[in-house]
Amino acid sequence: MLGSAESSGGASSIFSLGLLLLVPFGMYFFMIRPQRRKMREQQELQAALGVGDEVVTTSGIFGTITGEDGDSRFWLEIDDDVQIRIARAAIQGRVSPDDDDDETADTDADAASAEAD
Repeated sequence: MLGSAESSGGASSIFSLGLLLLVPFGMYFFMIRPQRRKMREQQELQAALGVGDEVVTTSGIFGTITGEDGDSRFWLEIDDDVQIRIARAAIQGRVSPDDDDDETADTDADAASAEAD
């Protein structure tokens, strides 16, 4: 009887050790690895940008790249004859023409529902 109590205690400690080792591996595969992939994709996007690309910045400013100012900065035209200089890292993504159409359709639908009320 005493021998069975000791063996279950040993199995319990092995299980606890396995669980302790499993947690860091789980964190790596569910948190760190996807974040690294996302960061790599963002860096590839920023490296591929060029003059004429329509982009959105991390602060939500939409514009067209009109020039490069060194390796780490762009000139961004945000309105007719209005340009700002931004860091390459501040660009969140490209804007496709389909995105603009969807936003316009959403705005029109919201306006129509507001008029109906």
